Amino acid sequence: MRLDGRRQSENVEDRRGKGSGKVSLGIIGTIIVGLIIWFSGGNPMEFVSQQISEGSTATTNYTPTPEEQEAKKFAETILAGTEDVWTQVFSQNGKTYKPPRMVLFSGSTTSGCGSASSTTGPFYCPADQTVYIDLSFFDQMKNQLGAGGDFAYAYVIAHEVGHHVQYLLGTLDKVHSRQRQVGEKESNQLSVRLELQADFYAGVWAFYDNNKFNSLEDGDIEEGLNAASQIGDDRLQMESQGYTVPDAFNHGTSAQRTRWLKKGMQTGDISQGDTFSIPYSDL
Repeated sequence: MRLDGRRQSENVEDRRGKGSGKVSLGIIGTIIVGLIIWFSGGNPMEFVSQQISEGSTATTNYTPTPEEQEAKKFAETILAGTEDVWTQVFSQNGKTYKPPRMVLFSGSTTSGCGSASSTTGPFYCPADQTVYIDLSFFDQMKNQLGAGGDFAYAYVIAHEVGHHVQYLLGTLDKVHSRQRQVGEKESNQLSVRLELQADFYAGVWAFYDNNKFNSLEDGDIEEGLNAASQIGDDRLQMESQGYTVPDAFNHGTSAQRTRWLKKGMQTGDISQGDTFSIPYSDL
């Protein structure tokens, strides 16, 4: 990707080397909250134990390598690109875009959605409207999934920002509400629809980003489509257990993820990303 001379987002918090990132309440604060929990009929010892555990997580002296700093700059640049694109797209549709935050962490951290570790992979938390990512995931993509390349990494970030777009449009809340009312199979299918739409939105970002900055180089699109293919549920299940369980899919097959990412890149039309009104078998 051509990224030279582009701005970096200021909506980024760097927690790398800072343990879990949790904030201690102190002894007095812990006692007060513990008493509130006790009066409410809860078990204060569970909370106290959690605070002790959190307080024992020390901040390490962290000095990023040049490669890690480049990865940080890359993530900040891509996030800035999503800010520019979605501000434009929302404005064209009579809406106002509020960018998400991004938290960079190493090992483990906490979010408005609970604790997370590097094994969780990148994710978006609607509770605090933040994208969380351990940048070592890019190395995993390259070395373990065979999905390396700068546009492949950008696609991952743009996909998570796509969930933020869903949050702003109200889609995320509607789907999560519906998921609480249905069985596991239908809930998984709703999750697939969400994820495929986020793939589509990542493609829409790529369409506008390239038009605006001429950012895509030869091979970039192939990198993105390969990444989408490598992280399909069917491929991942087959590699991990030797067979697939379609009812357990929650992100979409390789073919589906590739198809929706490609559709977004080709059309750049947000109105064509409705993954909810078509039959599930046609996704």
